[in-house]
This record gives sequence, C-alpha cells and structure tokens, in this order.
Amino acid sequence: MSRWDQLNIFFKKTGAVVIFGLNALRGRTISSQGAAVGAWNSSNAESLIRYTVKKGYRIHGWELGNELSGNGVGTRVAAGQYASDTKSLQSIVQNVYAGFEAKPQVLAPGGFFDENWFTEFIHKTPQSLQVVTHHIYNLGPGSAGDLIQKILDPSVLDGISQTFKSLQSLLEKSNTPAVAWVGESGGAYNSGHNLVTNAFVFSFWYLDQLGMSASYDTKTYCRQTLIGGNYGLLDTNTFVPNPDYYSALLWHRLMGNKVLSTSFPGTKKLRAYAHCSKKTQGITVLLINLDSNTKVQVRVSTESPGKLSYLNFQGLRGSKASQNVREEYHLTAKDGDLHSKVMLLNGKALSVDSSGNIPALEPITVGSSNPTTVAPLSIVFVHIPGITVPACK
Repeated sequence: MSRWDQLNIFFKKTGAVVIFGLNALRGRTISSQGAAVGAWNSSNAESLIRYTVKKGYRIHGWELGNELSGNGVGTRVAAGQYASDTKSLQSIVQNVYAGFEAKPQVLAPGGFFDENWFTEFIHKTPQSLQVVTHHIYNLGPGSAGDLIQKILDPSVLDGISQTFKSLQSLLEKSNTPAVAWVGESGGAYNSGHNLVTNAFVFSFWYLDQLGMSASYDTKTYCRQTLIGGNYGLLDTNTFVPNPDYYSALLWHRLMGNKVLSTSFPGTKKLRAYAHCSKKTQGITVLLINLDSNTKVQVRVSTESPGKLSYLNFQGLRGSKASQNVREEYHLTAKDGDLHSKVMLLNGKALSVDSSGNIPALEPITVGSSNPTTVAPLSIVFVHIPGITVPACK
C-alpha cells in the first residue's frame, strides 16, 4: 500500500488519467488442459478499491485481468466465466462508489482479439462493461532480426486492420454501450528491441497505428510503455524522451477527435490519415513515407464532404492570409540513421534543455499552392487551416 500511495502522489502531480489492471486469476485453479477454471475471487481487488476511495485517489477505470482471452498467454479463462466476473467487478464499483457522481469505468478483457471469444464476452456483458480493451503486438518478438523490414512493409502494417475492423463491427452490432480501446501495445513483444523500438524507425509503426486505430473508431490507444523495456517513450536510464514521445506529443496537439476518410492513390508506401484539427480550424493530415528512395509530392483535395483524396487543390477559396498558407512538421532521423534515438523536426534535433523542458515544436509555413514534399523515410504532419469540411464544423 505504501507503493500505491507513492504512485498516487505521482499521478496527482502529473494529472495522469489512471487505469489500473486487477489480477483476474485469484481464486481459480488451472485445469489439466491449462485453462483457469472457477469464479474470480474479488475480495483482494475490492479491498484495494475501498482503500483507494478512502484515501481520495482518483482512478479513471478498473480493468479486469491481463491476456486471458481466447487462447490466453500462459493460461485462459472461458468467455462466459469472464463475463460473470466482469459483472462482479461492475457490482463492486457501483457499490464502493455509491454516491459518487462520476464512477470509474470498468474495462476488460485486456487480451488479444479472438472473434468468437470476444463475441460471447460482449454479448454477455451488455450493461456491465464500458470499455473493451485489446492488446497489439503485430510485429512478433522483439528478438526478431527483421523488425525494420516489417515496420516498413505496408502489407505487415495493414495486417492488423482486420482486428480493428472486426471489433468495430462487433460493437456496432451488439447492444452494448462499450467502446474499443487498445489497452496495451508495444509492437514487438518481450520488451521490444534496442535501437529499433526506441529509435526513430518505430515512429513509422506507432503513428500508423494511431492513424489506423482511430479510423476504426478506437477511442484510446495505450502505448507499452511510458518507461520500461526497449519500447518506452522515455529512455529507461535517463528518462530523456525517445523519438516516439515527440510523435505522440505532435499527434496529441494536432489531431482532433473527428476522423476523416482518407486515401492516397499514388503508392502503398505513402500512408495517409486526416482528422479535424485540434483546437484550431481546418484539418490536419499525417503523411508517412515508408519508401527509402522516393520523394513524394502530395496535394490535398476534398472530393466530397468529409472525404479527402490527395489529387490536387480543388475548390480552396478564400482571401484570408491564414487560408493561403499551411503549417508543416517534417520528422526525420538524425543523419538519416533509422536506428537513431534523435528525431529531427524540420531539420532541427529535438532534445530537452538542461532543466528537462520539452522543446518548442515549431512548424514551417508553406504557401498553399505548393505541394507538400514528403522526403524518403520521413513523416509529415500538415495543418491546413484553409480547408473546411462539414464534419469539422
């Protein structure tokens, strides 16, 4: 409990929104087939939740279990039993937080997507679950020698889209108010790979994941990890931000919550996503060039309301100065080295100062009549204030 107290002091100082995962194996026995059977013993979890409320700690959500869905990792729990246990957790939360206007969310199962298992689980938890969480490690083990080839392969990146699509469809067809989250994702399991999952090259995978998951109505994406292993947003020893930290920060500042249907007809190696801009007018486009040799020139057009395709600037009118320019954030690796832990923004290295302050993330301003040039193996965020689509009003 002293450690829980320390953590909650840290959470309060940082303003973190906290989800806490509870042990879902207490009280069960492991069968000869390797499955965990029997009901969840919730007494330990309930005592932690009651202590948390007594101390006035704010927890946004309580998640039941870790990687027990489908075939599980290490062991598994049947979907029907898991649904029953989730109802027990919801009952505890409702009881302990009685009288609280805002109650924490209940999340589950925090495991890998298995369509049959998830279908049964969601069907049996229509009122006791607010968030369906699933995990993604679509690049395989961190020890693999071909991680960079996978990260730069559009077909590998697209492979996980079926999971997002299936879960989105399942939730739409179910009578549940629950929404989809990626509850944990580090790309390559077993702690990632030094100088790959903590280097510039990993932002190709990470930002593509953020764009793709959002396009399938994923509400939250939890990155494994803030710190720890070789896939932390911060260096494990120095706490200095790794490249993906800055990618996450730019996404957070620029990309709004409304997602626009986006396509790029030129090459599969150019990934394109667009959202209504966050806190400002217009749209923000994310362009990811996986090609090591080809520079891509991109023009944006709005073909139909809310639909973007990169063909040309059509119908962009307006005499205001802001509508004739756009802001671009070009991200590249230092010295062109994909293994570099230093990211350049518009040619300038991103690093904290001696006090640990995050640098200003400043764009370059470009005339709207010129195409956006996306260099080989680079990433560009483009904020275009002059494009208005109905979805963004």
